[in-house]
Amino acid sequence: MQNIKEIVKDPEWQKTRQQLIGQWNVRPEWCLQQLRNYIGPISSAPEHKLKIVLNYLTGTGFRTKAIKEYDKIQRLRSEITAELKRRKFSKKG
Repeated sequence: MQNIKEIVKDPEWQKTRQQLIGQWNVRPEWCLQQLRNYIGPISSAPEHKLKIVLNYLTGTGFRTKAIKEYDKIQRLRSEITAELKRRKFSKKG
């Protein structure tokens, strides 16, 4: 398993992340949609994409609620966390 510093070097993620810079307080809905577009369907998304977005959504701007649409951001985080837990549990079972 790669660590997060290696995982986030994914060129597709870097492109998505660049598009989000400076946009959260202007177009939060658009930003959330870009993250969902990057992931694709959560239930079938590659694990590295889920981990990248979860890592991103736990950054300072999100933890401090400085970024608007906190409830919708929290919903996406919860969906990703639940999916990662589901996968971990199904591997053990």
